[in-house]
Amino acid sequence: MELKSAAELGYMRDAGRIVRDILVELRKAVRPGVSTLELDQLAEDLTYKNGAKPAFKGYRGFPCALCASVNDEVVHGIPSKKRVLKEGDLMKLDFGVVCRGYYGDSAVTVPVGKVSAASARLIDTTRESLEAGIAAVKDGNRISDIGAAVQKHVEAAGYSVVRDFVGHGIGRALHEEPKIPNYDFTRGVGQLQNPRLRPGMVLAIEPMVNVGGPGVKTLSDDWTAVTLDHSLSAHFEHTVALTEQGVEVLTG
Repeated sequence: MELKSAAELGYMRDAGRIVRDILVELRKAVRPGVSTLELDQLAEDLTYKNGAKPAFKGYRGFPCALCASVNDEVVHGIPSKKRVLKEGDLMKLDFGVVCRGYYGDSAVTVPVGKVSAASARLIDTTRESLEAGIAAVKDGNRISDIGAAVQKHVEAAGYSVVRDFVGHGIGRALHEEPKIPNYDFTRGVGQLQNPRLRPGMVLAIEPMVNVGGPGVKTLSDDWTAVTLDHSLSAHFEHTVALTEQGVEVLTG
């Protein structure tokens, strides 16, 4: 688990800014009739225009720059020209870049056109749960405090937290230690490492929230994860740094 220097945090701010700006443009492009492959091509084009490289393309064989997951797809959806968005869909955009050797990673859930009140509430709750997790990033707290804050907010709203995928440290690699579950793992068996939070830590916090149960399965493409009960799912993520002055959202 690395603590980043002031210079490294500067590089990561640059990577985070690029991710943030590209996600702004991707959100604008989400509308009925657009394919997820078109969104992926836009993401890749903008990445190179910003002097960065896609973080996901080629990572463990993933074929695209963007993870594009729709409705009951939780995460790691592979963009396709056959997957055309329609009114009322929930579009999850999970995106990252590497710039000057350092990574940025973020995700948003975007309504496609007008969505139901139930879908809007799921989006709001998931975004709020990320905010709750970020608020727990304080010097002296533990990693488990992040997940406990996320879980409390999610379950109070009647939803469930996905447990098969977790947040992570980030820096010169896309995935670094520590792992950051979105639930209070101290109450379970076989506990993960639970270090105290310290200035210099950079974390990618990413709650995935289901309307139904927490269970997921991976489809035959070996990437796309969907809810077991086919309920809707939402996903938000930010890369954040803990500094001497407090928590800083690098992708916000």
